[in-house]
Amino acid sequence: MAQLQSLQDLFVHGMQALYSAETLLVESMPRMVENTQNEELRTAFTVHLEETRQQIQRLEQAAQMLGVDPNGEENVALQGLIAEGEKLMQKDAAPEVLDAALIAAAQKIEHYEIAGYGTAVYLAEELGHNEVAQLLQQTLDEEKKTDQLLNQIAKNKVNRQAEQV
Repeated sequence: MAQLQSLQDLFVHGMQALYSAETLLVESMPRMVENTQNEELRTAFTVHLEETRQQIQRLEQAAQMLGVDPNGEENVALQGLIAEGEKLMQKDAAPEVLDAALIAAAQKIEHYEIAGYGTAVYLAEELGHNEVAQLLQQTLDEEKKTDQLLNQIAKNKVNRQAEQV
């Protein structure tokens, strides 16, 4: 287990947690895509899956710039959020309601990532890792954009369709 003796240690730990989270998401997101009925939502999930692959590459680049290993402990928080989503997909649900549930599950994950990347950007800046901060900020912006898109899809289409069931 890594030491947490400095702000730098905390920053590296946070980046490793994000790396673990993104890796877990790449493994689990295809199931969300498969279980989605709404085409706009399926497209959003598919696009974000590709973005997540790029985010992993950015984290690897940032780790290389810092001379650290991006791998660390498994991200148990995200494992829990993914497990919650998996339980939803196993329920006997109307397709429209399942789409609404998948958006809710995905937004919980997005909010977790927004918090994690927001902290990582701040710590990178505080520690003078400005190039790393820029890489992390790019991902933070993508996560916020995805959250807004999911919110829009939920409010304008999916939740309304689920209400009709």
